[in-house]
Amino acid sequence: MTSAVRSLLITGCSSGIGLDAARGMRARGWRVFASCRKPEDCARLRDEGFESPLIDYADPASIENGLAEVLSATGGTLDALFNNGAHGLPGAVEDLPREALAAIFEVNLFGWHDLTRRVIPVMRAQGAGRIVNCSSVLGFVPLRWRGAYVATKYALEGLTDVLRIEMQGTGLHIILIEPGPVTSKIRENSIPHFERWIDWERSARAPQYASLRNRIYNPRGRDPFELPPSAVTARLVHALESRRPRPRYHVTTPTRFLGLMRRLLPTRALDAILLRAS
Repeated sequence: MTSAVRSLLITGCSSGIGLDAARGMRARGWRVFASCRKPEDCARLRDEGFESPLIDYADPASIENGLAEVLSATGGTLDALFNNGAHGLPGAVEDLPREALAAIFEVNLFGWHDLTRRVIPVMRAQGAGRIVNCSSVLGFVPLRWRGAYVATKYALEGLTDVLRIEMQGTGLHIILIEPGPVTSKIRENSIPHFERWIDWERSARAPQYASLRNRIYNPRGRDPFELPPSAVTARLVHALESRRPRPRYHVTTPTRFLGLMRRLLPTRALDAILLRAS
């Protein structure tokens, strides 16, 4: 790494994976810039002792200004970036308006790409750096009702894989973390997007939406095999501190199981498993 005190920018730190990663990496001696998209969340993290720039993936100006704040504080260097903030948009694919897909891609992919492109020249000049993208088990297997989110994660995986190949020999490591069920607010945070974009009452699938809406509005507690966010932080530690980080890290039993099934099973057989799972 480039300095005695290593610097790390994490996005989406208001709760869940991002917040646990910020606390965990700070405890390991990293200088953590724990960014959020809302000023009140940044203020709360500053009260906790973090440097917390405002970065909203949907706002290019905040990406530019937030990174500039980080680089000003470090003297122009950055050892690592953990792209993490994202949201879901539950609903059948046939009910997703074009504008809804554009909106979720803006946050879950285009903003990540914008920030990553701005960070690469900094790391290239250093001759070292690590960029870790938090994907999902839904970055390589689909589940019904999650088409919009799945599409963004499939795209993220492809873009990250190509970037990893292209960065060979530069000193930059490009890494994917692929969690399965992890305790977070992603279901709760998806509600405004569902209500904005999905006209479920006029859908040809209106009767089927009862079970989906029940899962969104009346969560039953922890999912089977659900792990705390610290499980992701543990993989992040290896991704950032190992001399030879892996290209991808699976987190949770479902991710490892489905990764194996995807390699071994015919498509229709895997589809049958995924239908029962959703």
